[in-house]
Amino acid sequence: MYRQTVHAHLPTARYGWLYALPCAHLPRSVRCNGENYEHVRTFKHDFFAATGLYHGPQGLCVLKLGRFNPILGLPMTWVGRFLRWQEERAYATLGDLPGLPRFVGRVGATGFLHTFVPGRVLQKGDRVSGTFFDELAALLRAMHERGVAYVDLNKPQNILLGDDGRPYLIDFQISLRCPPLTPLLPWRYLWRWVWSLFRDADGYHLVKHKRRLRPDLLSEPERAGGVGFWIRAHRLIARPLTNLRRRLLRRLSRSETVEVAGSAAK
Repeated sequence: MYRQTVHAHLPTARYGWLYALPCAHLPRSVRCNGENYEHVRTFKHDFFAATGLYHGPQGLCVLKLGRFNPILGLPMTWVGRFLRWQEERAYATLGDLPGLPRFVGRVGATGFLHTFVPGRVLQKGDRVSGTFFDELAALLRAMHERGVAYVDLNKPQNILLGDDGRPYLIDFQISLRCPPLTPLLPWRYLWRWVWSLFRDADGYHLVKHKRRLRPDLLSEPERAGGVGFWIRAHRLIARPLTNLRRRLLRRLSRSETVEVAGSAAK
């Protein structure tokens, strides 16, 4: 729908295949649950998804469109569908918890809307309240009790500092669910062990952000805590990829003749 109608009149980015959508812009309007939502602002557009602020009958909402832009003629809509399915499952399991936006509905083949949380992403130098990290820890515990590891807490951009001073989490596309145990499927025991590593990593990254923003609130165990083997292994693999991605995005931002909002984010 978007490629044929909404985007037909828009300019194509020079490195268009690197973006989730066939052009550098989100659609001017979308329909969700039979109602129209109008574009207000673009937050981010990268390889996997484009995200923006929209206004409609449910007030301000955030649209996330997963990738459907092909690569070298190869269809990629399945990527966007999978990422939306991931987030839908997370919201279905966790949607009533405080500290999360509310799922509104699907948009097109790869998109969905969730409610907008007034606030901004957590940044270096922010002075958060004395209860901020306790509230975030409580939210993570509630998620873990429901069998969901967040996985992506290392990025402060995924933590919102609400206008009310409370923490909120967004972006569940790589969250991990813990499978139920069953003797008929032994591989699930291994999967649960992997899930427990990511659960523990959530706690590590929480303390990391707390150490940066409110070191005065660290407990003695948190001060003494070190970096485990799996965290070091993740850094060894992920940091070169992150640095490559950042260099590529900087090159794109210098080369594009059309604005790609958020191309330098993260």
